[in-house]
Amino acid sequence: MRCLSLFETASLLKKRMFFIWKRNNKKFTLKLIREKNLHFTAHFCNSMSPMQVTVVILKPSAIQRGILGEVIARFERKGIQVVGMKMLSLTDEMVSEHYAHLADKPFFGRIKKSMQASPVVAMALKGVDVVNVVRQLAGVTNGRDAQPGTIRGDYGMSVQENIVHASDSPEAAGIELARFFSESEIFTYPQFLLPFTYANDEL
Repeated sequence: MRCLSLFETASLLKKRMFFIWKRNNKKFTLKLIREKNLHFTAHFCNSMSPMQVTVVILKPSAIQRGILGEVIARFERKGIQVVGMKMLSLTDEMVSEHYAHLADKPFFGRIKKSMQASPVVAMALKGVDVVNVVRQLAGVTNGRDAQPGTIRGDYGMSVQENIVHASDSPEAAGIELARFFSESEIFTYPQFLLPFTYANDEL
């Protein structure tokens, strides 16, 4: 068996130490990133400001049924600006954190299985009073009860497979924005039709 040189031994030791450091500091690093993102998104989701950013998740039910484009178009046609969008697979940690308020419910397992059935699409949407506007566009939680003309009313027949998740308050929007997006994934760019979307005194 060949003996390792001093250089090779030092290299292996360095890699091992890095692995240990990475493992031990993963949670701490994630916490710092989350706190940084929360600070960054705070001004977007101020309940006192008319211009807000909210989060919409296009669930596996939207992806599997091939209606992503139709749902996204609903928001765009309303005049809402898309400032962030990406596809991702929700980890156990993300599902548990996102649905922490339902973790002790008997149907939590069903929620987790549903949200991990395929990737989801997370969107950051910007507009005046956009948290409330998006909730109205989405419709009530149970698709069978949702009014025709809403996303769930037109596409949903289920309380779980109800096409979209939408932040329910400016405070929740700030938390969810930090959960699903980094600072570099939220974009600021001119919306040239803004004067035809809002009156001057609405901005």
